[in-house]
Amino acid sequence: MPYHPRRIDSLLRDLLEDFPAIVITGPRAVGKTTTAARLARSTVRLDRKVEAEAFRADADSALARQVEPVLLDEWQVVPEVLGAVKRSVDQDPRPGRFLITGSVRASLSAETWPGTGRVQIVPMFGLTVAESQGRPGKQPFLDVVAAKGTEALNDPADPPDLAGYLDIALASGYPEPLLLRPARSGARWLESYVEQLITRDAPELEPGRDPDRLRRYFEALALNTAGFVEQATLAEAAGVNRRTAVAYEQLLRNLLVVHALPAWTTNRLKRLVRGPKRHLTDVALLAGAVGVDTLALLRDGVLLGRVLETFVLAQLRAELPLCRTRSRLYHLRQEQGRREVDIVVELGGQRIIGIEVKTGAPTPADARHLTWLRDECGDRFLAGVILYAGPYTYELGDRIAAAPIAALWAAG
Repeated sequence: MPYHPRRIDSLLRDLLEDFPAIVITGPRAVGKTTTAARLARSTVRLDRKVEAEAFRADADSALARQVEPVLLDEWQVVPEVLGAVKRSVDQDPRPGRFLITGSVRASLSAETWPGTGRVQIVPMFGLTVAESQGRPGKQPFLDVVAAKGTEALNDPADPPDLAGYLDIALASGYPEPLLLRPARSGARWLESYVEQLITRDAPELEPGRDPDRLRRYFEALALNTAGFVEQATLAEAAGVNRRTAVAYEQLLRNLLVVHALPAWTTNRLKRLVRGPKRHLTDVALLAGAVGVDTLALLRDGVLLGRVLETFVLAQLRAELPLCRTRSRLYHLRQEQGRREVDIVVELGGQRIIGIEVKTGAPTPADARHLTWLRDECGDRFLAGVILYAGPYTYELGDRIAAAPIAALWAAG
């Protein structure tokens, strides 16, 4: 099959011209190896026993024999390779030497990681809708809104209806089920993915975890994506104590299938919840974990809303490495949920964009939390957008508008 262009292609080419090493992180099967291999002259598959053994025996010597730029795939199987890259780069900091891919983030977030200050890290997730439509060069949505505010939002041509959005979300961003498999096989692929995640990937990262309890924990977390469920509730569902539940969550975050959206804080606002909000990195994993489909979601308004919010966040998260505005994503919630904004985007200069996700057509009353945030933040507030499953864009107040979810891939 011909290569399906990705949004980070141009970024990786630019970084390889300027830096000696690039690490591409992301969940297993999102296309990291395929994308990186296009820029490499040689590839080392560290998940193959023969190749891994050479690097375990003498990583420095094995690395020196490779033709550069060399792709080191699945580095987490032989973590020693990171130290070898660090030593090689220290001796020869020429740009364009190493591409490193992996499906975990644990070691990369540690303070002792040897690549600090030497290696660029680029996150990669599943295909966005713009990519699946063959538009990898589309300007990031957040850059468009940051530049033009709500005036940048127009009615998309032929947007999906509610069921259509759910079909898109549950089709997944993983390239194989989305591009290579018939639609009828997508659910089976996702079920197999979750099974391998629990029985193969998790034990490789943390041996000794009970797969049945981890599976129950993952199912409970998936059903509560974008929700504020207590860790004790998830622990009870999995049949473990709270300490083990916390470890399970961290394991799933390290495997890059769960994302903790941090809380946004400011001295201007009081009584803000400081804890993160959990999301699946690909909401279609919910189908793989518990078998929900579009019809089931249409019968469950709470879960439907969580699926749409998780889907929107995934589209935005995938754009972050490309944003000229250097955007960062947060959530905002006051105690007892008195006021809540699904996604707060912080740009340079402490400017912010507020985004909420609804199913039905929003009214000015639905914009009350964005209106409050606008009034509290003043000129720092650039725009507020309520994304919903309808066809039209319209104003809801000063710097606040409703827009179809399809604006994410239509605007810009």
